[in-house]
Amino acid sequence: MARQSFLRIKIQIMCGAEIAMGPGKADLLDAIALHRSISAAARAMGISYRRAWLLVDTMNRCWWGPLVATTPGNQKAGAQLTPLGAHVLAHYRRLQDEADRAGSAGLAALTSQLRPAPHPPQRQDGPAPDGSGGAAGR
Repeated sequence: MARQSFLRIKIQIMCGAEIAMGPGKADLLDAIALHRSISAAARAMGISYRRAWLLVDTMNRCWWGPLVATTPGNQKAGAQLTPLGAHVLAHYRRLQDEADRAGSAGLAALTSQLRPAPHPPQRQDGPAPDGSGGAAGR
């Protein structure tokens, strides 16, 4: 059976205690650029409109300018990335690619020592971590 190893590098850019940009927010920006609507982007991602709006609001508050511009109204309603939003998204994606390439360089050395699956947890009455025998050694 072929052995698979996975490397996940999650980059979050912080603004105080808020996550200004991360993988989910970048995916939301991609979806808004594609669908030109926050609600359509939310549907495509399987998240609520409220959740998508809160993520957009956080991003718009964390950068020097908004990343998403909205146009209210019934017939002309929509959303689009601002030039700053497109700039931030492009640089974030580039940073992700660089981190993935850098991380994969050491992946083989680590995965050669990695089990295919974790061992089952030890029984509660097994030896104590200090080697004293625990409940089973009494």
